[in-house]
Amino acid sequence: MPLDPGLDWLKTMLSAGPSLSSGTVEQARTNLRVATVDLRDPSTKASVRSVEDTTYAAHEGPRPARVYRPHVEGPVPTVMFAHGGGYVLGDLDTHDPQARFICAEVGAVVVSIDYRLAPEHPFPSGHLDVVAGLRHVAAAVGELGGDPARLAVAGDSGGANLSAGAAVVARDEGIALAAQLLLYPSTDFTEEATYPSRVENAEGMLLSVDDMRWFRQHYLADPSDVRASLLHHPDLTGVAPAVVATAECDPLRDEGEAYAEALRAAGVPVVARRYDGLPHGFFGLGHVHPVSDKASREACADLKELLR
Repeated sequence: MPLDPGLDWLKTMLSAGPSLSSGTVEQARTNLRVATVDLRDPSTKASVRSVEDTTYAAHEGPRPARVYRPHVEGPVPTVMFAHGGGYVLGDLDTHDPQARFICAEVGAVVVSIDYRLAPEHPFPSGHLDVVAGLRHVAAAVGELGGDPARLAVAGDSGGANLSAGAAVVARDEGIALAAQLLLYPSTDFTEEATYPSRVENAEGMLLSVDDMRWFRQHYLADPSDVRASLLHHPDLTGVAPAVVATAECDPLRDEGEAYAEALRAAGVPVVARRYDGLPHGFFGLGHVHPVSDKASREACADLKELLR
């Protein structure tokens, strides 16, 4: 199935400019911020009760975080959210709409964390910061959502990889994690891996195979490290139940679906959905595309069901 016709404008817009991998890190960061912050209509953001900027104790000192509270009274779930951006791009502002959306749709307190980025801070810096973020949120859950039995992690793309890695650490450290929401996750950095989606969607919207290589070169020296290439982790038993959402027109599609199958094979309850006709990054397109909006709401509904 080709890209949904409702997103033809996106294809046209992206083809008019340089590819991500052809520019510098600084250019890529600026372009993402313009697209997601400067040009976004504030009225499209989901309504939440309050937003508070704070910090958390990360691996090498305090890092920024942002707490979103829903229009719900009483104890609610708590979700730690890690933004996407290929481990090189993104921050609390670029992914503010996604965090707000999860907060509103799930009825949860969402703690969005800002982790260190490559190439200034290559792997495992981001991984260590996200794990530290989860420890912080787990310790403060009584002051956040108030229900320690309903703690979850969530992330999109690179953030989904980091959240999935934190879920494995949570199992190892005895942190009670109820669920994980993994939106089109990266799970296999090995270049020799052969996935049809990397061929079918080599020039995919919002993410190409060349972009994936560019991110990897900036981020990760050892693609075989199972803290990053989670699909090759030798033991996934006992990690939190997962919602894994993939997009048909995404080079990461097949490795995300393979990770869902690996979790199932390890006895982990999984809700896995492929969204036909949608590209990588659809969770940020709901305000302009009804099919993306429907898919985003369904992914949040699946997480909400796990947190009931």
